[in-house]
Amino acid sequence: MEDTFELKVIARMRCDYTEKFGIPRQSGLGQGPVGEIVFEEEYRDANALRGLEGYSHLWLLWGFSRNKSTGFKPTVKPPRLGGNTRMGVFATRSPYRPNPIGLSSVKLLSIEKRQGMGTVLIVQGADLMDGTPIYDIKPYLPFTDSHPEALSGFAGEQFNKELKVEFPEELLNAVPGDKREALLTALSQDPRPAYQNDPHMPYGLEFAGLDVRFRVAEDTLTVFEVTTAGQQHLK
Repeated sequence: MEDTFELKVIARMRCDYTEKFGIPRQSGLGQGPVGEIVFEEEYRDANALRGLEGYSHLWLLWGFSRNKSTGFKPTVKPPRLGGNTRMGVFATRSPYRPNPIGLSSVKLLSIEKRQGMGTVLIVQGADLMDGTPIYDIKPYLPFTDSHPEALSGFAGEQFNKELKVEFPEELLNAVPGDKREALLTALSQDPRPAYQNDPHMPYGLEFAGLDVRFRVAEDTLTVFEVTTAGQQHLK
């Protein structure tokens, strides 16, 4: 019996998040961003997707591609606990695992054929960065995968609070119309590390080719600047 095996990248996520900061901490929070799953050429066989149109949600198994060198840590400091309290790595979704594998549930919006790309899956709610390798896709089965009575441990009460987002209209106009809802959702979930609470500290979130700068005071996030590549600051 083999103790190890090779994981093959079957697809990659294509989305508006180009860096780790600001990516939703969990899949399915709020409306979430819309992304595309583009299959590697070897796996662009439409037969492999036959019947998938009958499902509304999917499980994605993917790789922490930006954390490969971190290695295994038996305990970690979850950001949502302020970065000072240690928990066992298997009680968290930290990337510091024996195998750098992530698991996310996403909503399947459509299945489209694209020139030169084969069949592409359009999904919503992924907590993945652009270019993230995907190892497998499985259908989400509500009759067995959903457990409303399940306990959420220390994480349960950490995701209930949302920030009020103040986004001046002249800055919001710099964001493409079809990207605004996802951006506002990401900002309302407070992308800052939980242990940083300086109301004067500026933060920047890269999203859809934009650099969105903001500050947070108490329960309000205020956007004060939006920049785009090759253009002057829009204040």
